[in-house]
Amino acid sequence: MDVIEKARQVDVDDFLGQKKIAVVGVSRKSTKFGNAVYKEMKKKGYTVYAVNPNMEEYMGEPCYRDLKSLPEKVDGVVIVVHPSKAIHAVTDAKEAGITHIWLQQGSYSDEAYRFCKDNNINVIAKECILMFVAPVDSIHKFHRWLWMVFGKLPK
Repeated sequence: MDVIEKARQVDVDDFLGQKKIAVVGVSRKSTKFGNAVYKEMKKKGYTVYAVNPNMEEYMGEPCYRDLKSLPEKVDGVVIVVHPSKAIHAVTDAKEAGITHIWLQQGSYSDEAYRFCKDNNINVIAKECILMFVAPVDSIHKFHRWLWMVFGKLPK
């Protein structure tokens, strides 16, 4: 059962106002979406940390085992993992003191979402972060336009 509340634009703006972000779900496979999120956010001026327990390095920088292993506290985390692993990622975020979570499209699970809500964690779910990180470009600009036309963008 889907328990999600529609994201509000104020929540999106609040998340994107955070400048130190971890991305849980970077991968050795270049086509994985976590990699695109990491690269785009870094390109757009965010301090970004890669998190994957099976990698030591990503793009020439350290890749961390979990959120508690980061060299400094981050403001938010983008979770780009299989839904079955999302609960572990949000639990790890809570233990690391992170209160802003973006459950990227394809990573949503009711359990992870409820955990965030029950623990006063600001959560955005089932939205594509790349449709909102300014300046929005490429296919994400078109995707954003479509969502605007069909009234699906957060208000």
